[in-house]
Amino acid sequence: MKFVLATIHSEPFIGLLYGEKIIDLNKAEQEIFEITSFPRSLLECVTLGEKFVQDVVQIVDKIKNADGHEGYVYSFSDVKIQAPIPRPTKNIFCVGKNYREHAIEMGSEEDIPKHLMMFSKAPTSVIGHEDEIDPHLHITSELDYEGELAVVIGKKGKQIKEDEAMNYVFGYTIINDITARNLQSQHKQFLIGKSLDTSCPMGPYLVHKSAIKDPYDLSIKTKVNNEVRQDGHTKDMIFTIEHMISTLSQGTTLEPGDIIATGTPAGVGKGFKPPKFLNPGDVVEIEVEGIGILKNKIIG
Repeated sequence: MKFVLATIHSEPFIGLLYGEKIIDLNKAEQEIFEITSFPRSLLECVTLGEKFVQDVVQIVDKIKNADGHEGYVYSFSDVKIQAPIPRPTKNIFCVGKNYREHAIEMGSEEDIPKHLMMFSKAPTSVIGHEDEIDPHLHITSELDYEGELAVVIGKKGKQIKEDEAMNYVFGYTIINDITARNLQSQHKQFLIGKSLDTSCPMGPYLVHKSAIKDPYDLSIKTKVNNEVRQDGHTKDMIFTIEHMISTLSQGTTLEPGDIIATGTPAGVGKGFKPPKFLNPGDVVEIEVEGIGILKNKIIG
């Protein structure tokens, strides 16, 4: 299942990808069962957990046998896709240098971490699919991209064991970890350079974990103006998702809607010689196999 948060005529709704269309789940439920029980945000839906998923399954089963469903099914041209979780309740948890070749391109083999390396991005940095990225030219000329698989937590937990960690995952989305490299270097930490407004494009879908057979068997590709810059694979992660969840939760309570960006493969702009930083007018597309394509343009 691929869920979306979208708007039509400025009204938000929770949608489900259905072939080449999007189902408005509340309108479908009203039409089929004469009730409307779904929340207006995906964050609230995630909090409902498996009950939400089971209710959606019932609706889809009914739709398959329905004669017509024009009143609650839209084409993509009808709607505006938002970030799945436009304002997370916490900073986004981000894993640094989780791909060997990326660690090397950012320094040397000595930069390959032996322990999980974490930083975060502010909730105010989040934007959606096809939203524009502010280049922040007044403070940086070194804006960079990082295509990443992101994990969305589905239930509350603390001191989670690795062999139980995947039970706490609701699903997956895509994040572009936009970074101002000069600020990252200048401040000797990552928060400021990673948290500029519009520096966390997310989406377009929140894909339930049942639709991803193996999160370690997904390709990740990033294109800038149709040029492939990153061509990686999740099998090359240094630290597993299970390890991330377990390590984070040892002293921090994880909650539904928390987001973990799992790291980026080699091919970021800073890794080229000379560097290939983003410029106004550039279009960045990140494709994660089984999830979709996240596309954004730099304001220019």
